[in-house]
Amino acid sequence: MDQVGLLEMKSLPNSTNGVIVLFDSFATSIFKQSFLRVFNKDDQDILQMGFNATFDVQATSEIVQRIAKGEWTSSEVLEAYIARSAIAQAKVNFLYEDARKQAKELDAEFASTKTLRGPFHGVPFSIKDNYQIEGYDATIGFTAWANNPGKKDACVVAQLRAAGAIIFVKTNVPQTMLAFECSNPLWGRTTNPWNNKYTCGGSSGGEGALLAMDGSALGIGSDIGGSLRIPASYCGVYSLKPTAERVSFIGTQGRTVNCSAKLSLAKKDSSHQNVSMPYHAVELPSKLRFGYYLFLIDGMMESSPACKRAVLETVSALRKQGHQCIEFTSPLNASAMEVFLGLASSDGYKKMLSHLDSDPMASLKLPSFVRKLACWIAKMFLHSLFPRFFSLAREKSVLEFTDFTDQRNKVAAAWYEQISVWDKYVLPVIPHGGATYLSVLTAATITYNVIDSPVGTIPVTRVNPDTDNLSTDFVNPVYDPKAMEGIPVGVQLVGKKWEDENVLAMMHVVDAALGPRGFGLGSWEPTKTVSI
Repeated sequence: MDQVGLLEMKSLPNSTNGVIVLFDSFATSIFKQSFLRVFNKDDQDILQMGFNATFDVQATSEIVQRIAKGEWTSSEVLEAYIARSAIAQAKVNFLYEDARKQAKELDAEFASTKTLRGPFHGVPFSIKDNYQIEGYDATIGFTAWANNPGKKDACVVAQLRAAGAIIFVKTNVPQTMLAFECSNPLWGRTTNPWNNKYTCGGSSGGEGALLAMDGSALGIGSDIGGSLRIPASYCGVYSLKPTAERVSFIGTQGRTVNCSAKLSLAKKDSSHQNVSMPYHAVELPSKLRFGYYLFLIDGMMESSPACKRAVLETVSALRKQGHQCIEFTSPLNASAMEVFLGLASSDGYKKMLSHLDSDPMASLKLPSFVRKLACWIAKMFLHSLFPRFFSLAREKSVLEFTDFTDQRNKVAAAWYEQISVWDKYVLPVIPHGGATYLSVLTAATITYNVIDSPVGTIPVTRVNPDTDNLSTDFVNPVYDPKAMEGIPVGVQLVGKKWEDENVLAMMHVVDAALGPRGFGLGSWEPTKTVSI
């Protein structure tokens, strides 16, 4: 286990890529200032050195502005983030040298032309391990995929570099990327930056942990069932899951509220997998209507006290600003979860698990006797829906597959027939290993993948044992507010398909209504981390 409680990562012997690390979410303009160290020696000596200078780290827009004014250089900004990422994780061998080379090229280009290359000129980015970078592995935790460097940059990587971004680190993911924890046999486990006993979330969990620890200016991830939003909530950062075809299949899935979304929504993928719908500014009414709910599945499964409080505090803050908030019962979460599980496991996970080779298998696919036992435990102690969901994780016939596909389309159509308001919901953090038997809790996020809505995530509060204790009739085998004390809790802001810009605007409204609350750059310190 890493001493600083972020990741356990190792350089591969004789590998061109000794990297892997952290998350998906966003630094936004509301982030407060933080001081990072600037080092001029080799990054291997960083932790043994005293700092030579202080560097005031701002939101990405200000980084670009200060470079444009000649106050900072791309190399200075990069060294600040290299130092911070090394503090977060001392054992990893990042993409530092290539990043330094790119920073020097940007500095030379700006010195000669006095023109910025693009909107991310000199901004250090982290990126999820599944994205291809020429010359580096993209293993997603499979040892069989190690020592096989990429031949070409992914589209999102090429787009970011063309805009002046500097990609200096790759970040950890769970085995197969279909889990909301973050552990694999190759790189080990990434823990929650606020408490080592709990997960950082997944599958973009490394990104969430890194950004929470100020180790990157912006992070890029992906989301097919909550992979951006779960780590964002668990780690206390911001994220945006766009409408699927607004960004290409291999394009960016994480960006700032202010500018990275504009870039990704405006760029067309070279493989022509996204729609031609460039970013456009929107102006929302001064008074808005929000919908919210406090039950996870169709009014039958109640949220934990900490999650419920996060929703209600957000509702209260919005009402104080004159906005209308309407409570409703989410009618389709159970149906959406059935569709997702039915389709995702149609081949019995054979394709996904075919890459395991000699790796030990994580908890994605349970042996039948374990699955039956988990169904019995869930039925006895949780809810009758749990065994129903567990039983869907099996191989399907072609007829069953087409039936689930039809059901998915019906769920999406029903959502817009029944729900005409904005929605937000929150996610409970879980201990390591909890995803084995609590995966159905992802109905909170999976619903919006099934109906393909854009979703933003905003940190709201932290678990407080004084206010978040369970009632006597609430059964939850892992919820422990005392052990979870201080771990962040966030809300989702869900919009209508194709209206990504509205969600970005709504994130600003909600964030402003909540006001300062101890999140953003500078909020994490090593002394605040609870260790095992």
